[in-house]
Amino acid sequence: MPKLDLYTITGKSTEKIDLPPEIFGVKINSPLMAQAVRVYLSNQRKAHAHAKTRGQVTGSTRKIFRQKGTGHARHGSLSAPIFVGGGMAHGPSGEQNYKLTMSQKMKKAALFSALTSKFTAKEILVLKVPEKLLPKTQEMVKIFKNLELKVSSKISLILADKNENITRAGRNIAGVKLMKANNLNTYEVLNGGKLIFMDNSLPVLQATYLPQDTPVKPAPKTTPVLKTKIIAKTKSKTKTK
Repeated sequence: MPKLDLYTITGKSTEKIDLPPEIFGVKINSPLMAQAVRVYLSNQRKAHAHAKTRGQVTGSTRKIFRQKGTGHARHGSLSAPIFVGGGMAHGPSGEQNYKLTMSQKMKKAALFSALTSKFTAKEILVLKVPEKLLPKTQEMVKIFKNLELKVSSKISLILADKNENITRAGRNIAGVKLMKANNLNTYEVLNGGKLIFMDNSLPVLQATYLPQDTPVKPAPKTTPVLKTKIIAKTKSKTKTK
């Protein structure tokens, strides 16, 4: 079972805690993680590019020269795509759909693979939730220095729920990102640098992505009373005949 040291804000390790092997001890699937990252980034993309067609270009629509007798190819207005300043043929319309889909089972497997890769690379720390932390940036900087982390590097703080003091202490530090344990994705885990889990965020992570199976209710027992009645009725009918 994977284990990690539990650190305090002073940088001292007090004990070791067990991590769920279903999340931090699975087989790393690189192609699946690449697919999850591609789906996530594609869904963040928006179609901003838009080109004007010949009907949207501002300018005169008069015929530039007569149809025949000039020796040139026949043309209409200067807004045709062949002319400089004219409209664009088959250009982006701003209505492109970049949305990609991925099943929940694949998303979960890719996330577990990403967390396992971070664990094997020793880029995960578990920090005990500070009870008395002032909402000051310098307080969070001290914690990073006690944990021997570079303040300028990428650090992701993973919280169990909304914590106002931790949020205000870490939100102004460059490279620090605050995330919730029940809202992780493969891209943010792989691109998050050092992952610092609060000790109370691990049960939330396990409860979110490893829900316990609901007990199956046993089927009700069938009573043989109806069968005996039907058999009795059929016997009585046969006797009367």
